[in-house]
Amino acid sequence: MEKTQHQLLLLLLLAPFLLIFSARSESFIGVNYGEEADNLPSPDSTAKLLQSTSISKLRLYRPDADLLRALASTDISVVLGVPNSDLPSLASSPTAAASWASSNLLPYLPSPPIPLIAVGNEALNSGDPSLPPLLLTAMQNLHSALSSSAPQIKISTVHSMAVLSQSDPPSAGAFHSDLAPVLTPILHFLQDNGSPFMINPYPFFAYRSDPRPETLAFCLFEPNPGRVDPASGLTYSNMFDAQVDAVRSALDTMGFPNLEIVIAETGWPYRGDPDEAGASVDNARAFNGGLVAHLRSMVGTPKMPGKSVDTYIFALYDEDLKTGPTSERSFGLYRPDLTMTYDIGLSKSSSGPANPAPPAERPACVQSPGTTSAQLQGNANSSYACQQPSVDCTVTLPGGGCFVPNGGACDALLSMKVFLYWIGCCYLLRLVET
Repeated sequence: MEKTQHQLLLLLLLAPFLLIFSARSESFIGVNYGEEADNLPSPDSTAKLLQSTSISKLRLYRPDADLLRALASTDISVVLGVPNSDLPSLASSPTAAASWASSNLLPYLPSPPIPLIAVGNEALNSGDPSLPPLLLTAMQNLHSALSSSAPQIKISTVHSMAVLSQSDPPSAGAFHSDLAPVLTPILHFLQDNGSPFMINPYPFFAYRSDPRPETLAFCLFEPNPGRVDPASGLTYSNMFDAQVDAVRSALDTMGFPNLEIVIAETGWPYRGDPDEAGASVDNARAFNGGLVAHLRSMVGTPKMPGKSVDTYIFALYDEDLKTGPTSERSFGLYRPDLTMTYDIGLSKSSSGPANPAPPAERPACVQSPGTTSAQLQGNANSSYACQQPSVDCTVTLPGGGCFVPNGGACDALLSMKVFLYWIGCCYLLRLVET
């Protein structure tokens, strides 16, 4: 009877994770589709490829009629981009914005679903001084143009991390003060219309500016000592979380604590020039595979626990016509022949990468009031779980990614084979609160 009770309890505790991993698609995982290439697969082939994966969202940088038509018969939702070159026209008049919507958006609704339009890409840091003054007006005009025909569609814009003047430590995240006259009205627009703040954090660039081994492990979701934010006291186990929380802090400081954050781009190149530290297949697999596992864990970030941020990986394919260093042409998850560049567990026919590296997650587990350390360390459910042949609890031991000296709330981290990568540690029913 006791064994059966333990099994039922573990099944109940693991059920949400099993549902997540066996789902046909995951609402928080998207991918970018760049078109600076002359060897892209056909739209129909791309649509079939996406359907074979757990990717549920696609971000386009500009309208693509053929691809939108190909996606009409799928369940893939689309973030439709307005290129920077269209900003002057959209900002010129509401009529021009309505014309843009009539040509590039309305003919394709309601399938595929297009819940969000990104007006401009990194326009505030594009190097073109004419764009920032146009951005808000273009967003407002397009919003007005859709107010009657498609009021459900949200309007936003995408920023680079260069809008931040400080991101380390995360609690000190702040926007450049000279951007305030342009950025503040945009933030008000987003808040008033329930639109997300979209940004492009790249741990790869953070590592490139600090190419130490400990920084690489921190960027790749690999085991590392973690970094403590001296102001908040929060411990960070990876650069992605640190960058996202820096954005959160910047928004909070500006007075917008309720603005949702969407990661419009993040990724890691699998190839680079000799002077591009860290650009390799192994590192790209480790970062993107660790990112997918982290998102699937639903752990969230230290400042925003318990929810995965919608994230669009860059990119579906390489863009061979891009200029600049080799890395700029080497972010693709898939080749033009539709084979994987490397496996990060996105295919519905596989449960994960061939050699997944367990991410060093350390959720902010808090011991429930009245619960002693002895109770946590000696909990029968934890002991039972770790005795099962399908469970590997070595990550909770010294040197493991979730080891906590003297036991405590993270002593019960589980690693389940089949559907799960590495489950977060706060599962002890009624003993641990997150």
